Amino acid sequence: MTVSGVILTVLLCAAAGLTLYRILRGPAVLDRVIATDVLLAVVVAAIAAEAAFSRDATALPVLVVLSILGFVGSVGVARLGSSTAEPDTAASAAAGQSDTDPAALNVPTHGGRS
Repeated sequence: MTVSGVILTVLLCAAAGLTLYRILRGPAVLDRVIATDVLLAVVVAAIAAEAAFSRDATALPVLVVLSILGFVGSVGVARLGSSTAEPDTAASAAAGQSDTDPAALNVPTHGGRS
């Protein structure tokens, strides 16, 4: 193994260790989910590095599947996070206020002058 391979292995192991720490410690569920997505990215990077150093392309379909899985997971987390913000916008829409309405944002329309 070359020096660059050793350095890459150490960095990937450190990234995986710190990510596992975040998965175990939390504090919130969203932190754990994001850390799991980061761990998947570290695993993809490790498999890609192994394929590059060994000059063997048999792991590339696995990389594609893992990357798609990570993307779908990230989109799912983003939709989950945005669905918690929707009741506020739905309540303001029901009240007849929009996000661009200056009265709803309490923004003076004349620069604060009367």
